[in-house]
Amino acid sequence: MNLKERLTAPAFKLVGEAADTLGREAYVVGGYVRDLFLNRPSKDVDFVTVGSGIELAEAVAARIRKVSGRKPRLAVYANYGTAQLHHRELELEFVGARRESYHRESRNPIVEDGTLDDDMRRRDFTVNAMALCVNADRFGELVDPFDGVGDIERRIIRTPLDPDITFSDDPLRMMRAIRFATQLGFFIEPDTFEAIKRNADRIKIISKERINDELGKIIRSRKPSTGFKLLDMSGLLEIIFPELCALKGVETQEGRGHKDNFLHTLKVLDNVAEKSDDEWLRWSALLHDIAKPVVKRYDPKLGWTFHNHNFIGEKMIPRIFRRMKLPLNEKMKFVAKMVGLHMRPQSVADAGVSDSGVRRLITDAGDDIESLMLLCEADITSKIPEKVKRQLAGFKALRQRMDEINAADDYRNWKNPVDGYEVMQRYGLPPCEKVSRCKEAVKEAIFDGVIPNDHDTAVEWLDRWVAAGNLEKETPKGECGTINC
Repeated sequence: MNLKERLTAPAFKLVGEAADTLGREAYVVGGYVRDLFLNRPSKDVDFVTVGSGIELAEAVAARIRKVSGRKPRLAVYANYGTAQLHHRELELEFVGARRESYHRESRNPIVEDGTLDDDMRRRDFTVNAMALCVNADRFGELVDPFDGVGDIERRIIRTPLDPDITFSDDPLRMMRAIRFATQLGFFIEPDTFEAIKRNADRIKIISKERINDELGKIIRSRKPSTGFKLLDMSGLLEIIFPELCALKGVETQEGRGHKDNFLHTLKVLDNVAEKSDDEWLRWSALLHDIAKPVVKRYDPKLGWTFHNHNFIGEKMIPRIFRRMKLPLNEKMKFVAKMVGLHMRPQSVADAGVSDSGVRRLITDAGDDIESLMLLCEADITSKIPEKVKRQLAGFKALRQRMDEINAADDYRNWKNPVDGYEVMQRYGLPPCEKVSRCKEAVKEAIFDGVIPNDHDTAVEWLDRWVAAGNLEKETPKGECGTINC
């Protein structure tokens, strides 16, 4: 098979000419070749040469400089024997053909120079073990030793060699198999999947950062639930994300059960994925009910309850992000905020969309209000049509009232007219919970329409509130939960 008509970018001829000048074989390999068959656009091209990849890259750079008169930026990574350069719309990476061997307790291979056949054998899956020659006399010729084209047609993920050896040598390939199946809509060949199950425990030697990279690609896929179901079935999920596994299953008491919160979570994740490419909103969907196993209780009168799962879940997010080495920055704060607020729009809608409730929601969500509403609408997974219709109607009314209130006064930018420093000075308080209670009391009074949004009026009202002994009262503990959900 020859695909020369598909290699239209000038870079391929440039690399082939440079390789011919050096007397070397050179091939396009891996994902770019696979994606040609799948008609998927790709701008990253990997080249393998039998010899030094760095020397070939330097020869290509010299050729580009000669043809175009400009010096391309060449990045050389001598320790890894690789080099990269940019040509027009493509990112080109060069490496020498190699063979690899592994020690059991490490995924870092012992690398030696090898042939093209050695290089194809070390690759993870047959669909990635194909090469296209770019030398002039064989330009576009396909090398496919493991029937990768056939596996693409059959939509199968399969290892070129014994899957037990492949996954034991480099356990990250187990997650890559699941990621490719999710991204491409392929099936993992049964023997390959059984090998993942047998070797699942080996994932423990892989760094959290590498695992997160694969998780992120699964979450960013068109239907991420596919990947999480495969992670669960393989036994990998319990090792890398035990909090998600804890959501699984249905418990029944006195003939009353609750829904499977794992399957519900995956449905919410897919619902969000249909509407948004925001990776961290998708993470919010994945984690929105993460505290339900912690707070689950059975009440003979109410049935199964998950009171405060949103608040407890919000507190769990930093711990989960730290353990998994996810970013501890604004992205984490956004996810925690979405988890903490995800019950609020439904509560406001159920309460009749009062102006005070809408103002609090707009203020607390801020610029993330649209993301929150999208998450909450995705959280509607009931199979009872009347319930779905009622909830959607409530959200529609809520959105309309939010627009009306924001048109009159932009509450997303609302600031408390009384700040914490003034409260401490006025009432002789150190930084403490009482200061927050004073500010919250002012906020509630303004949003309930008791006082106008005015500093002097707010201070006068707060003086009376403090004089009435409210600071000495026990802090009320709000409760926001779901019953039989």
